[in-house]
Amino acid sequence: MTQIQSLLKEMEHEAATTKKFLSLVPADKFDYKPHPKSMPMKELATHIAEIPAWIKMVLTTEGLDFAATPYVPTPVSSTTDLLALQEKSFDEGYEQLSKATEADFERIWTMRQGDVVFSELPVGENIRHCFCQIVHHRAQLGVYLRLLNIPIPGSYGPSADEMGEYKPE
Repeated sequence: MTQIQSLLKEMEHEAATTKKFLSLVPADKFDYKPHPKSMPMKELATHIAEIPAWIKMVLTTEGLDFAATPYVPTPVSSTTDLLALQEKSFDEGYEQLSKATEADFERIWTMRQGDVVFSELPVGENIRHCFCQIVHHRAQLGVYLRLLNIPIPGSYGPSADEMGEYKPE
């Protein structure tokens, strides 16, 4: 299996897991945030749904400058909108990754805010970073759901909710 085939397989798995989490986000709780420094649930969920499309951006551009292109979240007004956004983002990223070559992974891609460089990494590492960001933010979303007493699904096996009450040994 090539590196690209492996990434595509992982992308499919993570998308299915992410879909389970996003499907639980209640639109009537879009403004919920567990702490004043936390982002609202709608913003977090939208970001999670958008990240797979960043793979296309990483493969087709030299970088991203937030000073020139400020981040504007895709508008969503329902859980259905979130799921549609995630599917669209997945399709865009997956299609571009499936057309990539190993040589594409060596080119440097830069994320910056004007003169401030956040990262300057090979494309391949940036794709991995996209995957890590999905998992990281999905875990944050799991905390939001837990605090709202919404049973959470498992990511890499059953969750305590799926197994019943957790009982440490």
